[in-house]
Amino acid sequence: MNTQTRQKIMSRTSIIGILVNLAIAAAKILLGLGVSSLAIISEGINNATDALSAVLTLVGTKLSGKHPDEKHPFGYGRIEYLTGMVVGVIILYAGISMFRESLGGILHPTALSVDVISILIIAGTAVVKFLLGLYTIKMGKSVNSDTLIAVGEDSRNDSFISVVTIITSIIYLVGHISLDAYAGVLFSFIVLKSGFEALKNTSSDIIGSAGNEELAAQIYKEVRATPGIVNAADMMLHNYGPERYSGSVNVEIDHKETVGSVYEVLHELQLRIMHEYNVTMVFGIYAIDRDTPEYKEMRKVILDYVKPKEHIKSIHALFLSKETNTIYVDFIVDYKLKDWDAEREEFTAYMKKHYPDQELGLTIETEFV
Repeated sequence: MNTQTRQKIMSRTSIIGILVNLAIAAAKILLGLGVSSLAIISEGINNATDALSAVLTLVGTKLSGKHPDEKHPFGYGRIEYLTGMVVGVIILYAGISMFRESLGGILHPTALSVDVISILIIAGTAVVKFLLGLYTIKMGKSVNSDTLIAVGEDSRNDSFISVVTIITSIIYLVGHISLDAYAGVLFSFIVLKSGFEALKNTSSDIIGSAGNEELAAQIYKEVRATPGIVNAADMMLHNYGPERYSGSVNVEIDHKETVGSVYEVLHELQLRIMHEYNVTMVFGIYAIDRDTPEYKEMRKVILDYVKPKEHIKSIHALFLSKETNTIYVDFIVDYKLKDWDAEREEFTAYMKKHYPDQELGLTIETEFV
């Protein structure tokens, strides 16, 4: 999906959310004031914050689409993550306000004047909010927008909150037992949970979460299927906003290949990845000598060491330098392996037993995506 199409979908979804939430917020606040219901008023306030969240999403979408410039050569896509954090803070503030007002209602209860018409109005808005939430979540997933998904989930949660409001209103009508303020407390915790989740998701993106695994798998497949490339590893995908990546990957090339022949292969591959996946990819090169008996025997020796090691996921870049008499190899390990120095010492001792005359150049690293 290109950037313009993505922005159009996000803008259209946000505008629909703004209009619907403003209408529902006005209806609920007026109704809540009319029947003296803190739960209904709280719902209305929450709907108003949903409208504000949709406005921020719309603004963030417009700003994140700004063209790259000298200060920001990778564009402004990460503004969308900042917008998501602000949306999370707004949702948290709404939850705290709801909790404070509802707690006051428990300590200082007031009489309700709920009727059947009020309940029907709440039920109608609940259906609208549920459908709006499903639509927003669907659009958010289609454009890979955590912010839009968070707004949609908050909208869907509002419909569940309305169901509880309807139940407490019916209980009051039938048994004259007011659970309104207690329902408001329950609502506040639901809203607070949504706010925390929104903040967690967007802050993870800003800190630097793991790359898009599905995208990485597609690019790995593309690279490894390219004639002249033996294997690929160590891929990094740097995110500059949803659907905006630059990256790097190391490729294994037969050591007998020339710079000229390798250049043409990698240049064509680079253009293909840029065109098909919208990723600017840089390549590092490992030279390997895979056809000699010496290489095959050395690989077998190393694999015998690696197989019982549950934290070592794979090896690559195996090469014996005749000039420096050094064996080079890279280990990919999982994040559960904490003591890399101990692993290095153990493997070095192991290799010295098999190849006492060679030096060892071991690189230990984790998979980035």
